[in-house]
Amino acid sequence: MSGVIAATIAAHVPTLGLAKNTPDYQQTLVAAERELGEAIRRQLKPDLWVIVSSHWVATFDWPVTCQPRHKGHCVADEAPQLIPGRPYDYLGDPEFAGALVEAFKAGGVPSNRNDSEYFEWDYGTFVPMQYLDPTGDVPVVALPSVLMSTHEECVRAGELVHATAKKLGRRVVFVTSSALSHVLVRGRENWPLPERIEADQRFIAQLKAGKIDEAVEGITEYSKFVGAEMGGRPLATMLGVARAMAADAGPLAGRQYGEYAQSSGSGNVVMALADAGTLARLG
Repeated sequence: MSGVIAATIAAHVPTLGLAKNTPDYQQTLVAAERELGEAIRRQLKPDLWVIVSSHWVATFDWPVTCQPRHKGHCVADEAPQLIPGRPYDYLGDPEFAGALVEAFKAGGVPSNRNDSEYFEWDYGTFVPMQYLDPTGDVPVVALPSVLMSTHEECVRAGELVHATAKKLGRRVVFVTSSALSHVLVRGRENWPLPERIEADQRFIAQLKAGKIDEAVEGITEYSKFVGAEMGGRPLATMLGVARAMAADAGPLAGRQYGEYAQSSGSGNVVMALADAGTLARLG
């Protein structure tokens, strides 16, 4: 089976970048990403990770990383004391990335190639990947959050990721690097407001129950209410991926790994969505 075989949500809070900076209440996120990544690599043996990051921000178009290799040092621009320059080294997939650019363009999603040899990963890309695939076994293609994109465009982009993977015969795992609630306050120990936590839990429950169409229909209202990171664009892209997966493989279900955790007023979760058989293998 080719196409996107699992869609995931992963946390990237900068205190996860180095173990010495990770507080006790966020250890659940680290353990969850390690567990999920190991299960995916061992049980599903994907050909490619495609990750959309909340911290690689594009304004108009969707640049896609077309480099054959991603090697460099990640610095958290907003918090270099937390991630001062962590090395990474992963293969890319220029064939898939180039095909995705063309699929985006043909599907009405403005896009272009990112071939820059000087491009370096943001921490929204780096942090989940260091736990999901710490030895860089699986190639990576990265996507940004696009400020001018609507939720509808993001959903369409997600659908085109699945279509491109099917066309090229790739077994892809899609990674959404994003918080849920994201109305930030100083003090990383702070939780979101109770009503936002409740809304996040309803969204998580929708995903666990495989109510993808319901989640797509409500993504704009939900994103506004909880102040979702990057306006909910990465989450909407994931929902597009999931909707396309369900159209091919039948109903999906979701599984949460670890606990929902706070960071400076944001709500963070680690999850996987897949068809029942695939999800059982990840158990």
